[in-house]
Amino acid sequence: MTLSDEEIETLVSFGEGDRVECKESLTDRDKVCEAICAFANDLPRHQRPGIVVVGLDDHGVPTGSPVTDQLLQDLAHLRDNGNILPFPSMLVEKRRVRGAEVGVVTVEPSASPPVRFRGRTWIRVGSRRAIATPEEETQLVERRRQANLPFDAQPLASAGIEDLDVDGFMRELLPQLVAPDVLAANRRSRPLQLSSLRFTDPDGSATPTGVLFAGIDPLAHIPGAYVQFLRFDGTGLADPIRSEHRATGVLAQVLLELEEVLRVNIETAVVFAGQPTETRRPSVPFEALQQLVRNALMHRSYQGTNAPIRVSWFDDRVEIQSPGGPFGQVTVENFGTPGMADYRNPTIAGVLHQLGYVQRFGVGIEIARERLAANGNSAPEFQVTPSTVNVVVRTVR
Repeated sequence: MTLSDEEIETLVSFGEGDRVECKESLTDRDKVCEAICAFANDLPRHQRPGIVVVGLDDHGVPTGSPVTDQLLQDLAHLRDNGNILPFPSMLVEKRRVRGAEVGVVTVEPSASPPVRFRGRTWIRVGSRRAIATPEEETQLVERRRQANLPFDAQPLASAGIEDLDVDGFMRELLPQLVAPDVLAANRRSRPLQLSSLRFTDPDGSATPTGVLFAGIDPLAHIPGAYVQFLRFDGTGLADPIRSEHRATGVLAQVLLELEEVLRVNIETAVVFAGQPTETRRPSVPFEALQQLVRNALMHRSYQGTNAPIRVSWFDDRVEIQSPGGPFGQVTVENFGTPGMADYRNPTIAGVLHQLGYVQRFGVGIEIARERLAANGNSAPEFQVTPSTVNVVVRTVR
């Protein structure tokens, strides 16, 4: 929702409060992120956007700080750096307030609270920010019952808490997903911890995210949640199969298994650059395949299909095919365009980031392109349809 200049002026005239925070500059980005997180959680339930205004002091007086394109880009990047999860819905604009140009971040209330910044759930209490108490976090969790949630945060009819490895979740995953000081307080029950991270819904049904990261048997509830690897002795599907592997289990296990298989299959190419000089390089750089496989696991469709991700390794190329075509603002026509990204599975993407499998959102394809170019491989080729994405990586020999 875009607020008019008059609405922004009115909000600012009342000073900082439930829907307004003023910052003189972007010097302290963490504070701005905390404010975005708090407005996304909308604890007072205004069901109206909150605003962070950069260029005003605490009293709403313009500071005269220049509102550059770089400032606006930096504000926009706060959404995609992976520290605020799930992704907030926000708009960054240059506006005129009290006779001066300012940067305005308009933040919509989240349909899937609680929203966390670096593992902490921030809320707005009058004119100040605070970390939510367990009781306040429970209030936020309850709001998801009637929300229009993405598939990865919806309850699965076939799975409950008993289908999750709760001990493993508490021991291994929770410390990576929630800030240490929040864990140290130790006042949140296991069901609340699971639900606030969208591993279960408020009624205790497991979600696809919960099953994929902490499920005892993920394939029992999401049959296509595995990766099929085939190594062919030739360049076509009709050629003999040299080796095959089926990577199953929770997503972290699938990734580790698959990446080990990829490493084993990478060969060393010898390139002669004039006699007697020779250069040895991999037939395909591991980092490029790693990025493309992680992208496939993050963006594939887990709904309405039993198809796995398929990695087919031929003598002259590697193909990575995933079910589910482009999503949201990404289309068949603009797929692979730098900076063009959307998230079919925002909760899964957030957990992968927090576990360290995704460093920054929206750059996986660009990293793959750079690694391939540096190794002498051609650029990845994308064969995109409304229902599938196939990436072709040519090897060097």
